[in-house]
Amino acid sequence: MAGRVNGKVAIVTGASKGLGKADAEALAREGATVVMTDVDDTGADVARAIADETGATVVFKLQDVTSEERWQEIVNEVESEFGGIDVLVNNAGIVIVAMPEQCTLEQFRLHNAIMNEGVFLGCKAVIPAMRRRGGGSIVNMSSIASHLGYPVFFAYTAAKGAVRAMTKSLAVSCQMQGDKIRVNSVHPGAIDTPMVQAVNAELGMPAPDPESTEDPVGVGRPDDVANMIVYLASDESRFVNGAELVIDNALSIQ
Repeated sequence: MAGRVNGKVAIVTGASKGLGKADAEALAREGATVVMTDVDDTGADVARAIADETGATVVFKLQDVTSEERWQEIVNEVESEFGGIDVLVNNAGIVIVAMPEQCTLEQFRLHNAIMNEGVFLGCKAVIPAMRRRGGGSIVNMSSIASHLGYPVFFAYTAAKGAVRAMTKSLAVSCQMQGDKIRVNSVHPGAIDTPMVQAVNAELGMPAPDPESTEDPVGVGRPDDVANMIVYLASDESRFVNGAELVIDNALSIQ
């Protein structure tokens, strides 16, 4: 039985662990050729493990998403090796705990460089390749932080808000130019990932536990987000464009 993204070529950034790893695994299971990128070179071992588990073609490439030159190299390499690019998941991200008054300019700029400029550079590099391919799907990882005020994650919240707005502008731009390229953003709440685990530990909060029933909202699993990524990457979402998909068990509307 063919997978939901069978034959598609997908790039997933920040894929060595957490949500990026889960996204790569899900796409591979559903038949995609997956190019995992990260500044963390342990992703090479992760890619091999996913390939062995799924039987899909999964490769790793070292990438700093803040480098425009490296983005173009990645696009050129993927087109040369696999014939084109169908899916881009802009997932790379960081979070530093700091209130607005304590956040340094360096910290603010670092968040912006990775999660705002990195998304911009990825889309700028990939859109011409998708145009050559006849279309594609771009998924930008934002956060419910873009909907809510999280002063303790001030720089993170600002960067994710920029991703939210940028996604809509990109979607309209591609549509106006007649490109069959969809651009959507995904907005997870608290998900059990190494990043959230580290933040909770720094704030003195309990470790995230998706099995806990103490909080009605609870904590999601990486697969809860990865399943949405597969949907947006697939042709099932052909009429979904410029949307913001919130995955937070109603947290942001309470």
